Amino acid sequence: MSASCVIAIDAGTTGVRSRAIFDDRPSIASYLEFAQHYPEPGWVEHDADEIWQVARDTLNDVVAQVRAAGADVAAIGITNQRETVLAWSRATGRPYGTAIVWQDRRTAGRCDELAAQGTLPLVRETTGLVLDPYFSGTKVEWLLAHRDIPVDDDLAIGTIDSWLLWNLTGGEVHATDPSNASRTLLFDIRSLAWSPEMCDLLHVPMHALPQVRPSSGRFGVTSDRCGAPAGIPVSGIAGDQQAALFGQACFAPGTAKNTYGTGSFVLMNVGDRCPAPTEGMLTTVAWTLADGTTAYALEGSIFVTGAAIQWLRDGLSIIDSAPEIGPLAASVPDTGGVFLVPAFAGLGSPYWDPYARGTIVGITRGTTRAHLARATVEAMAYQTRDVVDAMVAASGTPLRELRVDGGASVMDLLMQLQADQLGVVVRRPRDQETTALGAAFLAGLAEGVWPSLDSVTVRWELDAEFTPTGGDLAVLAGLQYDQWRRAVERSRGWAEH
Repeated sequence: MSASCVIAIDAGTTGVRSRAIFDDRPSIASYLEFAQHYPEPGWVEHDADEIWQVARDTLNDVVAQVRAAGADVAAIGITNQRETVLAWSRATGRPYGTAIVWQDRRTAGRCDELAAQGTLPLVRETTGLVLDPYFSGTKVEWLLAHRDIPVDDDLAIGTIDSWLLWNLTGGEVHATDPSNASRTLLFDIRSLAWSPEMCDLLHVPMHALPQVRPSSGRFGVTSDRCGAPAGIPVSGIAGDQQAALFGQACFAPGTAKNTYGTGSFVLMNVGDRCPAPTEGMLTTVAWTLADGTTAYALEGSIFVTGAAIQWLRDGLSIIDSAPEIGPLAASVPDTGGVFLVPAFAGLGSPYWDPYARGTIVGITRGTTRAHLARATVEAMAYQTRDVVDAMVAASGTPLRELRVDGGASVMDLLMQLQADQLGVVVRRPRDQETTALGAAFLAGLAEGVWPSLDSVTVRWELDAEFTPTGGDLAVLAGLQYDQWRRAVERSRGWAEH
C-alpha cells in the first residue's frame, strides 16, 4: 500500500507554495513568486490569472514528485492571503481586471465616509471588524463602481481561495469558508451567513458571492479541465492566519499563536461563542468543521516587529544581517534603561493610533548598539503582551500558553522574554510552516487522513519550550512592562503636533 499525503496550496501575498505533507517522511515543496503591481500611490494589485498559473505549476510540480516517490495525494487544502478580492465571469472564467490586494488603501476615504454616517456600530456588531480599507467589502464596491462589470447572474466575486477553488474544479464550484468570509465586511459572524444589511450598505450583489461551506469538508474535486491532475478532493480552506492557528493545534479556548514576521499576528481561540465587539481587537471566525463546530478567535495586528530588525540593518547599519540581532542583544544583560517603540507606521492593536511614531527613550552616554538591539527584541515581547492582555481582558478567557512561529521565533532570548512577560509557557514547533500545516490538517480531517483533532494534536511536534522564570525576575518583568507603557504614551499622537 502506497503512502498518502495532503497537499497544501499556500497562496501568499508575493508567491504560492505547494507543499505535500506526510506523516512518515519529509515534506515536498515547490514555490513560485508572482508580480506586484502599484498603479498609483497606495494602490496594490495582483494579476489573478498569474496567481492561478503559479498555483497550478507548483501543484503539478509537487504531485509529480509525490507520484515519483510512489505515494498518493489524498486531498488538497487551500490557504491564502486574506481580504484580497476580485471579480470574474462565470461563463468565461476571465477576471474583470486585476485583484485588489489587502494592502491597498484606495478606499480609505470611503471608510471615513461610512464612519461619518454612523455605520461603525453596525459593522462592529455584524462583522467583528472595523471600517478600514484593509477589508474586502469597500474594495468590491470600488470594483463595481469603477470597472465595466456587468452585475448579472454571470458575475462571480471572491477572495483568492474562491478563485483557486473555481479554477481547480473547472468552474464547477464557487465557494469559500467562514474564516475568509469573515474578513470581507459582508459576513454576519454570528449567523455565519452573508449579511443583507452589509451587502446593501456596500452595494454588493449577494448572488455573486461564493457559497459559504465549512473550512473542513469536501468542496469538490480537481477537474480534467484545470491543467492539473484530475480527481483530487479539495477538502480544506482557511485564511492564512486562521490556518496557522489550526496548524499550531490551538483547539482549546485560551490557546493562542503569534507569528513573528515583518509584523506580527496574534490569534487567540476564544471558543464556540462569538464574543462582543472589543475595542482595539478584531473578532474573526477561526474555522468551522464538517460537523458544524465553529471556533472564534480574537485577532491583534502588530505592524512592526521583524521590520524593526531590518531597520537596524538597513537604516542604521547596526547589524550586517538579521541573524546577528540575537547574539548582539544577548551580549548585554539588559537595555540599560532604553526602550524602543517601533511605531514606524503608527500603532496597531490594541491602540490603533495612525499618528504614533517611532520613539527611543532612556538613551544615555553609555548606550551602545547592543542596548539598541536588545531594546528592539524586547519591544517584540512587549507589543505581544499589549495584545494578549487586551484579549484576555476582553474575552475573560485566561491565556493557557502561546505557540510561536515566524522568523524571529528562532531567537531563544526573545522566546524567554516573551514567557516572562506573559507568565505562561511559550512553545515553538519543529515545523515552522504552520499556515500550510493548518490547510493540510483541515483537508486531511475531511478525508480521514487524520481521524480527529486529537490525531492532529499528536502530529504537532515541539522544538523548544520556554517557562516563565518567576520570583524576583517576574517582578522585574512587570516593572519593565510599566516602563514600556510609559514609552508608548510618549510615541502616541506625535504626527498630530
